[in-house]
Amino acid sequence: MARYTGPKTKIARKFGEAIFGEDRAFEKRNYPPGQHGLAKKRGKKSEYAVQLMEKQKAKYTYGILEKQFRNLYEKASAMSGVTGEILLQLCEARLDNVVYRMGIAPSRRGARQLVSHRHITVNGEVVNIPSYHLKPGDKIAVREKSKSLEVINNSLSSNSTVYEWMTFNNETKEGTFVSVPQRIQIPENIKEQLIVELYNK
Repeated sequence: MARYTGPKTKIARKFGEAIFGEDRAFEKRNYPPGQHGLAKKRGKKSEYAVQLMEKQKAKYTYGILEKQFRNLYEKASAMSGVTGEILLQLCEARLDNVVYRMGIAPSRRGARQLVSHRHITVNGEVVNIPSYHLKPGDKIAVREKSKSLEVINNSLSSNSTVYEWMTFNNETKEGTFVSVPQRIQIPENIKEQLIVELYNK
């Protein structure tokens, strides 16, 4: 399965924000990588560069490669509504993202691994496809055999974030994807309109 496996902090520094979550290395050096990272005089970015940067930030945030991201954009543009918002909603409805949001895994990368290794069920059936698209009402749970996994229990014990568009029970390790989140409910700092403008060129 194709995915980005390179250094996370270097990418976060490129965008100037900790897009992969808490990162001690990023806190120490939160300026762009490279020998000119601290230089104050940086040329003004072109419109295309700004749009491209936003698209790359979204792709790295959700752990999606270009072909898959392009397919999501085309799917979003074919649906009625604001294309940029629908694009983010499609990203949020991915199984790996929801597993991360529920606190079952400490990161999207970790969530992808749990799904791939068959630790997660959807509506009682094991699903090992991280990009699986969830629908409102779908029930997500940790597989019975996997409920004692240390990585899952550690993640759940340190997670305190609650999202209005999903429910999760820490005792039973089961949750429900209640509804597709509205843009205001998605915490990611992504300017989705710039991505739409880039793809429309």
